Amino acid sequence: MKKVERINIIMRYINNRSHFTISEIMQEFNISRSTAIRDIREIESMGMPLVAEVGRDGGYFVMHNSVLADVRFTDNEVKALFIAFMATRNQQLPYLKSRQSLAEKLLGLISENQQDDLVLLNQILLFEGTNPNNPDLLDLSDLPHPMLEKLIQILLLDRYLMITIKEEKVIKSYQIYLLHLYREKSLWLIEGFDLKEEKKQVFHVDNLTNVKPYPTKTKLSKKKILEKLSKQEEVINLVLELGPKAIAQFKKFHPLKVSISYTNPYQATAILKTFVNVNNSEELNEITNWLLFLGGDIKVKEMPEEVLECLQNRLYLFCP
Repeated sequence: MKKVERINIIMRYINNRSHFTISEIMQEFNISRSTAIRDIREIESMGMPLVAEVGRDGGYFVMHNSVLADVRFTDNEVKALFIAFMATRNQQLPYLKSRQSLAEKLLGLISENQQDDLVLLNQILLFEGTNPNNPDLLDLSDLPHPMLEKLIQILLLDRYLMITIKEEKVIKSYQIYLLHLYREKSLWLIEGFDLKEEKKQVFHVDNLTNVKPYPTKTKLSKKKILEKLSKQEEVINLVLELGPKAIAQFKKFHPLKVSISYTNPYQATAILKTFVNVNNSEELNEITNWLLFLGGDIKVKEMPEEVLECLQNRLYLFCP
């Protein structure tokens, strides 16, 4: 590890602790005592207010209510941060306005040479959603659904929610315990436990018209909810063995909740196990399309008849 990187990490390490010793620094960063002392002195010279404690068990602590030294970024850290921004713009992520102001502040912290590097990277690198005619590093204007940030703010306070959903011109309200908020195929989805029906449901954030904390005091506890969900676990009905080509396709795209288990040390074969709700026509069509996307390098161990029939019909259309 380079000296600049090590000192940056040590600064963050000690700033998150009320007290530390030279021995702890030596052990944590695998450095000698003399190196640890030199690093601590350099950190002090940069302005971090460290106070030494005298005595057998003495050490250091950071003086409170003081302005700490500016964090310094290495070249690789700066590139990693801005490439992450570039790769995730125009994807309807929350807090895009804040990300833009953050990026502007970070640009002011780095050197002119680092800024020149970022400008060059911005001209060369193109990601999905990037406009090649205007690959502006700070062009983060593709705002998500306006309810998304409100939803996040509320769920940080309380995961018991009252949500209002517009479904086919009909407004419906649900009392839920939010399990997950996730994004799949460019859509934000709420996975929640319906407190009235006592089952798991998925709602589109795009259909959300209102959200607020669920005020009822007689709520099911999280423990009870998880117990009920465990009893409702879906039985696996699709089992596939994937070869190298199918694994490569899987890595390119797969449904969020589908995973594979490798069956050899070289990761050349894998087993896929999941549940397909054959009563949901949308899910049935999606899984059929995805299986075709995986290609021919798969062996079917178990498959619902409905999925097999969909595959056969789809293949017949391609090869009559």
